[in-house]
This record gives sequence, structure tokens and C-alpha cells, in this order.
Amino acid sequence: MSRRASKSAGASASPAGQAGAAATLHGVVIAAHGRHYLVAPDGGGAPLQCFPRGKKSEVAVGDRVDYQSTSADQGVIVAIGERRNLLYRSDQFKSKLFAANLDQLLIVLATEPHFSEDLLGRALVAAEANGLTPIILLNKIDLEAVLPLARQRLERYRALGYTVLEVSEKQHPEEAHAILSAHLNGHQTILLGQSGMGKSTLVNLLIPDAEAATREISTALNSGRHTTTFTRLYKLPGGGALIDSPGFQEFGLYHLTEGTLERAFPEFRPLLAHCRFYNCHHLHEPGCAVLEAVADGRVAPERHALYAQLVHEISQIVR
Repeated sequence: MSRRASKSAGASASPAGQAGAAATLHGVVIAAHGRHYLVAPDGGGAPLQCFPRGKKSEVAVGDRVDYQSTSADQGVIVAIGERRNLLYRSDQFKSKLFAANLDQLLIVLATEPHFSEDLLGRALVAAEANGLTPIILLNKIDLEAVLPLARQRLERYRALGYTVLEVSEKQHPEEAHAILSAHLNGHQTILLGQSGMGKSTLVNLLIPDAEAATREISTALNSGRHTTTFTRLYKLPGGGALIDSPGFQEFGLYHLTEGTLERAFPEFRPLLAHCRFYNCHHLHEPGCAVLEAVADGRVAPERHALYAQLVHEISQIVR
């Protein structure tokens, strides 16, 4: 599940008489690049570039924060508000924050290039573990030669009850806009996907001034031309927000527990109470209801293989 909500944005406080004397203000983090954050003040006004106190930063896009101004356009983050959730990925050595306080996870795939089912499966597990509504988006359906295979690969996820949308952002932008707006308006949604799947096209389709806003954010974060390397939040014209993140090729979930993992597979949940042993790991135990379901075709072997791989990964962490 999500990390414990942080009360302070850093381990060390500023010396008395410095930031402590300034008024504490409130806002929302709308962009992040390294230790540089852009905070939109409550009540409106131009966003400020803010930095966390101390050396360690736990701030994420979507966080509500307390900050203190240090100049007309800069400030220091002094505390992070309570979070509903925090989506992030992790391996044995480090973690990478995606965003906080989310409602939905939109997983962007395409008929071409070939999408990774491993990454799709991991993103779905992360959504389930954080209480997010997952939506799978299949883009580039105008590529008719490869469309049947893409649909076939997604059929097992439809069967599990996941929403699968199909669009052609470039060939039929108005139809794509209508389909996406119906599912995104009024919600805080993060986009995740590999590079080349059409995330940037999607953002530009839904946010009329996205390119201009991205340039402004890049300048404010001092990230120059590297506009694809930071996470940013855009307000949707129809209400809600869309959070875009850099493309990625790995999605470690080393921070999840085995108990969280087994419940993050919806096809496992009805079976968990029927295993012979209460502490069944669903890997090789006799009388395991999950393994029986794999054997008779009720659970896809590929899904169980993903579960087994994730259990193996979390076993590498010394807790």
C-alpha cells in the first residue's frame, strides 16, 4: 500500500529566525524534477519553485503541502499533508515516486510498438494495491494489421472486469477526446506507459495548451529542454486533473507485502479463503485453491507466473 504520509518535508529544520518567522502557506505540487518542485498556491496566483527542507525528499506531484516563501517566486516546503495514497515503484535499492492523492490509473498501450504485458500486469497490481480504478487504453487502433493480436492479448484483462478503451488519437481525435473525457473528467488520473505509446499525443488532445504549459513548467523547474523527464499535473477543462509521467521500462513493486500482492489479483480474491492452510503462499502448497484454479483454467498461468515473480522479488528485501 502507500507509504505513511509525511509530516515534515525534511529531516532537519531551519535555524531559528530564518524560515520559521515566515508565514506558512498552502498549495498543491503540480510538477517535480529531482529536488525541484512547482507549487500552485491555494487561492490562485503564479506557481512557485519550491525546495524541500533537508537532504531527503519525499514530495510527490499531487501532494498538498505547507510552504514558506523565500522570495517572490521561490519557497521552501516545510510539511506534506496527509495522503489518500502514494503511487511509486521500487527495486532493491531505491524507489521512484509517481504521484499522490490519485483516483485513477490510465495505462496507455498501443497496437504498435508491441506493449509489455509484464509492465501492464505490474501497473494493474499497483492500482489494486493503492485502491485506484485502473483503465487500460489501447491506442493506434487504426493499424488494422496488428489490431487483432493486441485485442487478443487484452482479452484476459477484459474478462477480469478491467475497463479497456480503444481509440485512434491521431486518425479520430474527436472520438478519442469524447471517450477519454467521459472517463477522466472529475477525477485525478495519472498516465503510465512505455515510451512510444502515445501519451504525449493524448495529453495534447485533452489539454489545449499542454505544450505551452510544459515549456513554462520546464523553465520554472530549471530543467531546460528536458521536458520529458519530469512529472507534471494539468487541470482538465472538464474538471479533475491529468498527471503525466516519463515513460519507463521497469516497474518494480518490492515495497508490497505478500498479503497485499495476493489481494491485488482480483481472480485470486474469491479463492483465498479456500486454501487448506491459512498461511498459504499459493506457490507449491498442497490444497491451494489458487493453484487448483490455475490447473483447471480458471486462473491464467501467465497471471500466476507474475504473482510468483513478484513474491520472489519482495523476498529479496531485508525488512
